[in-house]
Amino acid sequence: MSTIRTSLIPKLFGFLMLIVSISCQQQPKEQHVQKTDTIVDDVESIKHSARAIKEQLLKDGFEIFDYVDEESGDTVIMQQYFIAFLKRGPNRSQSKEEADSLQKLHLGHLGKMYKEGFADISGPFGDDGDIRGITIYNTPTQQMADSLANMDPMVKSGRLIIEIHPWWAAKGFPLR
Repeated sequence: MSTIRTSLIPKLFGFLMLIVSISCQQQPKEQHVQKTDTIVDDVESIKHSARAIKEQLLKDGFEIFDYVDEESGDTVIMQQYFIAFLKRGPNRSQSKEEADSLQKLHLGHLGKMYKEGFADISGPFGDDGDIRGITIYNTPTQQMADSLANMDPMVKSGRLIIEIHPWWAAKGFPLR
């Protein structure tokens, strides 16, 4: 039995070496050309996508403009958003329980705005100034952003007031 095991070891080792050498071989040039063609197709679909994004934004009533980045050659689409400054309101006399309840409703409202696609980012400021936080609304008009912002329970209660300004940002650029 030990003779059988001993004679199998070199055969198994040879078989494993064959598999490793096959898997490490370079691919034929035709496959490299196909990958290059796929990359070219992907670039064309990206260009088409930028065109489609612009057309859809205009159709939906958004203000946009675009430019070509000189360094990369890419077309950058700029979209008008609306930044809402949530400022300290005149009515801040709520009890702790009322303020906590309003805060929960406020967060629910902001979550709903995000989920429905009307707000892209929201957050409080880290100091105790008069401007308490911001929300960036992704709406075609300032009137729509103002209306949505004023539906916030904190605003309705007078604990916060809203100040909205048009704000431009490059479409699709992430925060870093």
